[in-house]
Amino acid sequence: MGSFSRLAVAILAGCIAAAATGEDWPQFRGVNRDARSPETGLLTQWPEEGLQPLWVVEGLGKGYASVSVAGGMLFTTGMTGEANEGVLSAVDLSGNIVWQTRYGPEWSKMHPGSRNAPTVDRDRLYQLSGVGRLACLDAATGEILWSRDLPGEFSAEAPMCGFAEAPLVYGNALICTPGGKDAALAALNKTTGETLWTTTGFSDQSAYCSPILLARGGLQLVATITARYVVGVDADTGRLLWKHPFDTDAQDPNHCVTPVYHDGLLYVTSGHREGGQMLELAPDGQQVAVRWEDACLNTVHGGLVLVDGYVYGSNARGKWVCLDAKTGQLRYESAGVGMGSIAYADGMLYCYGDKGALALVRATPAAYEIVSRFKVTLGQGPHWAHPVISGGRLYIRHGEFLMACDIRNR
Repeated sequence: MGSFSRLAVAILAGCIAAAATGEDWPQFRGVNRDARSPETGLLTQWPEEGLQPLWVVEGLGKGYASVSVAGGMLFTTGMTGEANEGVLSAVDLSGNIVWQTRYGPEWSKMHPGSRNAPTVDRDRLYQLSGVGRLACLDAATGEILWSRDLPGEFSAEAPMCGFAEAPLVYGNALICTPGGKDAALAALNKTTGETLWTTTGFSDQSAYCSPILLARGGLQLVATITARYVVGVDADTGRLLWKHPFDTDAQDPNHCVTPVYHDGLLYVTSGHREGGQMLELAPDGQQVAVRWEDACLNTVHGGLVLVDGYVYGSNARGKWVCLDAKTGQLRYESAGVGMGSIAYADGMLYCYGDKGALALVRATPAAYEIVSRFKVTLGQGPHWAHPVISGGRLYIRHGEFLMACDIRNR
């Protein structure tokens, strides 16, 4: 904890335990897992020389994790040391590392390094390592409170590139995708780690996808993509409501793009298949049907955003795409910053290419209009961490480094 006093830690614990604000980004892809920030009053154009960091933190370890922001703190993960240990770091808003906790071995095979930012729920953090160890930590101190070995306890195997999902908090449950026998999905008691339910009767391997929660027909559903299916599961009981075959012929199913949902429409895609599908949920939430398909927006792992009835993202060909969510009509496919990840705030898209180009783009179906761009030069390896917008700042993680930029329009 460095020089932080017991009093400072107590104050920090109280801040983290407070309810998340509209400016927080407490988990992968934000409050609602849709990569959308509700903030306004942000820059609509960046300086010609690009955004200059308020501060830069290094020494976070190797990996592709973005950050979670809650209660005035940032949390991210990396891999460090000869033993390839995972390390979870807590950083304050001034760029000081408050604590670092090693949570066990990280993924050291294909694309070695940490995969995802932790999920923050008041005074606790939940982190799933690439090898499948799910840990609960005290957000103020970094103490590990409990952990579970998902592949060992649920008779599962890690996907080829390791586990990469972000666990989902729902009420008192922590929902994850072990990919085991009768346990494709599971819910654990978020306080104790005990198993609450598993998807009895449904077995399929995890395929990197972070689940979302949606409401339909009076039900709370968990929607995600496993190795062979898009599935809807009752969040309260684990009952499989429906499963829709998806990419069933793939040798190595790779479905790491979190679905986007609005008003009964669920869009799913994978960069390792021909494109995406818009699924329409029945009014009671008990079944789905394909509304339309497309062969253009096959996003690899950079995520999607749904804004004003249009789906935006990059495809496996390195182009940026906009589709009409109701009809599937292609509005544009355009060159930009190359294949990358995306976030949205205040009428603008933040597009972060995997070679380091970062662009501010108008969120309009008329054209892919880059307003400003510059290149992120810190760090090594592909630029796979997703951009994060919180508290008037843009956070960019690359390798060992994290940079914070002021994007308020003052």
